[in-house]
Amino acid sequence: MDERLGFGDLIAQQLTDSRRGKNTQLPLADLLRQSVYSRIAGYEDINDAERLAQDPTFRLIGSEKIWGRGAALTSRLQTFETEMLAEEENFRSLARINRELIGKAEALGSPQRVVLDMDSTEIPVYGQQEQSAYNGHFESTCYHPLLLFNREGDCLAAKLRSGNVHSADDWEELLLPEIEWQQKLGKEVVFRADAAFAKPEIYEALETRGVKYAIRIPANDNLERDIAELLTRPAGRPSHKPVIRYKNFLYQAASWKTARRVVAKVEFHFGELFPRVGFIVTNLETDSRAVVRFYNKRGTAEQWIKEGKQAVKMTRLSCHRFRSNEVRLWLSVIAYNLGNLWRRLVLPNRIGNWSLTSLQQRLVKTGGRLLKHARYYWLLLAESHLTRRLFGAMVRRIGLLSVPAG
Repeated sequence: MDERLGFGDLIAQQLTDSRRGKNTQLPLADLLRQSVYSRIAGYEDINDAERLAQDPTFRLIGSEKIWGRGAALTSRLQTFETEMLAEEENFRSLARINRELIGKAEALGSPQRVVLDMDSTEIPVYGQQEQSAYNGHFESTCYHPLLLFNREGDCLAAKLRSGNVHSADDWEELLLPEIEWQQKLGKEVVFRADAAFAKPEIYEALETRGVKYAIRIPANDNLERDIAELLTRPAGRPSHKPVIRYKNFLYQAASWKTARRVVAKVEFHFGELFPRVGFIVTNLETDSRAVVRFYNKRGTAEQWIKEGKQAVKMTRLSCHRFRSNEVRLWLSVIAYNLGNLWRRLVLPNRIGNWSLTSLQQRLVKTGGRLLKHARYYWLLLAESHLTRRLFGAMVRRIGLLSVPAG
């Protein structure tokens, strides 16, 4: 699949090889593929390279140079990840490789309306990593990366940050370039985020660019005063089914330059003394129920972050240097995106909703044997979850991928 999407060409175009002499025996594309695919297979530790170097599949995912001799060992892969990719130009190229890879998939067909979800997460650390810090909200010493997704689950951009920064710090570095990218393609852009991103500068930036948004805002006395009539519990015997009320109104906080539409949702649940109240600031023109339904789908972004942590081990940032950990985060993001593209472009519909962890355990970690003949190789795979029928269906779907050049 990565060949159909031009992954190898992107690596050749973007990465710069500063090696000389015998150090160039393994091409950059082979090294990057090994780093990425080892994460997809659940081997995030570089020490695993010693064993994976002779694995039949890892020998076949690279160029013919490694088919007979094996993939890179631990020392070579460590130098590649912590030194070569940490060079400024190569580090910036990782973001370009990731975005252009997703762009190749978008060229196959994408909706006219693009929904962007932004969220931050916690990556605990257990050593003296540079720029790690204690975060009072998570109650741990951690990094606090910022991630941007589309509604198909692709991670469009990522930024590793110190553990004690605010959730919304550096939002413009990730969000504004992506809005520009999509609008150049003639797409309508809509943005969703939780209350950490309830900032007037974000509203203004989105409104200036003609972007619709739905962002949760924290409750306060002024907002609750505007919905006082909704906070009275319905008369009579409490219903076992939640009672839900909606209201939309104009509201202007002291820090806002203009009034904006706010949608309130009040829920009364059986056995609970007080109602659940939520507020969303939006410039969407749909009715209140539709705004809340649209915003609630933002929760899928948290599920994608969870998949990234569990399946491709985004949390494995154990290097001392901050730049090396930035590289490792990007390698995990690229691995996650390849897995997500595999899921949504190649898998048959009957298993298209499998999580990346399920795909990893059931399809990637499959027993096999590599037989070498004079002119070709035979890769024999054990049939368990990866049956001949399923494998054939995936190969046919890969063959049907027609990605425009460039």
